[in-house]
Amino acid sequence: MSPHRRLGAIVALVAALGAWPAQADVPRLRRVLIVSIDGLRPDALLRARTPVLRDLMDRGSFSMWAMTVPMAVTLPSHTSMLTGVPVETHKVDWNGDPPPGKDPYPKRPTLFEVAKAAGYSTALAAGKSKFIALVKAGTLNLAYTPKAGSIATDGAVTDTAAAWIARRAPEVLFVHLAEVDGAGHDLGWGSGPQLQAIATADSCVGRLLEALRRRGLLDSTLVIVSTDHGGAALTHGADDGRSRYIPWIIVGPQVRRGFDLTLVPGLNIRTEDTFATACAVLGIQPREPVEGSAVTAAFDVAGH
Repeated sequence: MSPHRRLGAIVALVAALGAWPAQADVPRLRRVLIVSIDGLRPDALLRARTPVLRDLMDRGSFSMWAMTVPMAVTLPSHTSMLTGVPVETHKVDWNGDPPPGKDPYPKRPTLFEVAKAAGYSTALAAGKSKFIALVKAGTLNLAYTPKAGSIATDGAVTDTAAAWIARRAPEVLFVHLAEVDGAGHDLGWGSGPQLQAIATADSCVGRLLEALRRRGLLDSTLVIVSTDHGGAALTHGADDGRSRYIPWIIVGPQVRRGFDLTLVPGLNIRTEDTFATACAVLGIQPREPVEGSAVTAAFDVAGH
């Protein structure tokens, strides 16, 4: 076989496996933890008692001006976060049980699907039953959602995910904490009770990090903490900046420390970028085009 044809065969094989060498400007890792604190408006995060999240900001890179999808509701927003495409592309435009006649799964592969195809172990622990739309057969090694129509406490979700980590840590783990959103709907975004719910969620993030630390995995894990939407008064939704602006925090190997990503000219982080960033560090080339982009500005692979 000629060198040219041999190279072509190697390229075809790698593409078929769904993996590709990581970009030169991101580290190559085998472990990603994504935590979404549902309904976490950026200013409420900064007002609440959040020592864990503030420590992550000190140790990593962040923006309080990231943007979620225009619908700014839970299931469509999270599906964009975990597929890298907008709602009109993944087609999950409902926010509960799928309407009659609808395919219950996204029209584009999730992070779990592409990671599983590339040989990673995958897991999802979510506090709302509607996340069953992301639990597609064959894409997750482990999955936890509460029974239909119910919401699990942040403590219960964290207990589940921490136990998974202690037993056999999934390489790609997504954890969804629901109670900040519930407090916003019941008592108002930015209210005292919601700030307390944020403090509780902060401690849950700390428990997940401690579980990784006990396994000796924390220093080799990329951690992204974000949300699906914010809110105002007792609700959230389209075309309201208080719903659409979200926090985005990233920490891990070769991530810039204490770096505010709004310092980068022209960088506007979107929720779809979470998928793209995770794929980049895992060395995964998605099978279909995505609109998210890896947030390469968060990394300093040259050690400068």
